[in-house]
Amino acid sequence: MFKVLVSDPISDFGLQQLTRAEDVEVAKITGLSEEELISVIHSYDALLVRSQTKVTKRIIEAGVRLQVIGRAGVGVDNIDLDAATSRGIVVVNAPDGNTVTTCEHTFAMMMSLARHIPQAYTKTVAGQWDRKSFLGVELRNKTLGVLGLGRIGIEVAKLAAAFGMTLIGYDPFLSEERAEKLGIKLATVDTIIRTADFITVHTPLTDETHHMIARQQFDVMKRGMRIINCARGGIIDESALVEALDEGIVAGAAFDVFEHEPPAPDHPFLRHPKIIVTPHLGASTLEAQENVAVDVSEQVIHILREEPFKNAVNMPTVPSDLLNQLQPWFTLCEQLGRSLVQMTDGAIREVTVECAGELADLDTSPLIPYVLKGILSHHLSTEQVNIVNAIHLAKLRDIHLTVRKSLFTESASCEITLRLKTTIEERWVTGTLLPGVGGRLVRIGPYPVVLPFEGYVLLISQQDMPGTIGRVGTLLGDSGINIATMQVGRNEIGGSAVMILKIDKKASRNVMESLLAIPEIKRVREISFDERGEEGGAQP
Repeated sequence: MFKVLVSDPISDFGLQQLTRAEDVEVAKITGLSEEELISVIHSYDALLVRSQTKVTKRIIEAGVRLQVIGRAGVGVDNIDLDAATSRGIVVVNAPDGNTVTTCEHTFAMMMSLARHIPQAYTKTVAGQWDRKSFLGVELRNKTLGVLGLGRIGIEVAKLAAAFGMTLIGYDPFLSEERAEKLGIKLATVDTIIRTADFITVHTPLTDETHHMIARQQFDVMKRGMRIINCARGGIIDESALVEALDEGIVAGAAFDVFEHEPPAPDHPFLRHPKIIVTPHLGASTLEAQENVAVDVSEQVIHILREEPFKNAVNMPTVPSDLLNQLQPWFTLCEQLGRSLVQMTDGAIREVTVECAGELADLDTSPLIPYVLKGILSHHLSTEQVNIVNAIHLAKLRDIHLTVRKSLFTESASCEITLRLKTTIEERWVTGTLLPGVGGRLVRIGPYPVVLPFEGYVLLISQQDMPGTIGRVGTLLGDSGINIATMQVGRNEIGGSAVMILKIDKKASRNVMESLLAIPEIKRVREISFDERGEEGGAQP
């Protein structure tokens, strides 16, 4: 008999799969403190939580029988994943249960925004019959820009199509073929910003998407546009939005999320007449609560019964002997993916992993999730992509995966080459483990380098002309940026050349634009090897 502890309020309907199972005994004990949970968790094989229970390392260590921790929802910030992984405990979540609910809330906010419904209601119940102040707009024939075409973004687009809206969208992974089938025209973020009548964001909050819509974007928007955020606070610069509203650039905004929640009592959103706000209600429906409970209950039963399962958010099991041989390469693979994706433009269509040397004799399949995690986490949050679901997420985005092996290497005993083919270009990098040193990037395309995966690197493509290196050095020096190392290469005198500069601090957008203004320079990329995958001022 498996024993399952439910420590947060979770829908009884959603728990039916557990409560009706003959081999499962369910106990619902909510409101436990950490100490109280520690005192009882040793008796249970599974723990089910929502967001209230903080599953700490101490709780996990006390759960000597725990096989699985289930989160009835998406986020797992309240669970110590490292502690769970080290104890061999599978952590599962329910990423699909709130898709429809969040989509519908987004559309409710959009319609309320278009027709001033909250403001009109407030005046009407206050006894004021005011029809002139609330002239709205129709959704039909308006252009909706959808930033982020994952599960929720696509559902929003489907609803908008039924209302006769023109759909344009951006997503770094969605293929043109799939977008066309959905009736969405793929566009750049800049195009969407400049042309959309309504914009809705459905991206995770990452270093790349933080304030992706800020003062610079508001300055070029179509006057009178409207904006909706039911995704994550911080994607839109709140202070810049207030300025754009006051200046008449933006006609209205609807937010279900704030950068800091709950917002301060004096937050400008709470008193602005052109802003509609709700207290993070995107997933707050009876159906969503039941759906996530059903999903996670199903996975818990599968894990306890040693049946196939999905939606795990931590490390899968690898045979111990193979794990010992491959473990040093896990971090290198993720770093290769994270660095190469920052060098590449266009939607990713193909990923090729080439294992050379002694690695060719091993089962290298456990390395692939780390490569894909590094690639996907640059655009998705680490909460969304992990080494268990990375392959699944890549398939959903029509990314073709190829693995090759070769006994030959150019230098080291083992090397991994990673190639990305996009809708625009193909690029590749090679990495290896150097004895006593660790992981190093040893080739960027055809150019040999020796770079540690740390700090910031400027990758500059230019015409091989005298004085170019000097101008770059002077520009960086005048900007207070020190060059730690420099490596240069060229195909022929006067032909294409490359500069690879390791710099001591991140280059600002102004510095990147100034570098691009040098006539001989064709392209500049700043690559960050920060663990979070933070992107610098990348320029096409």
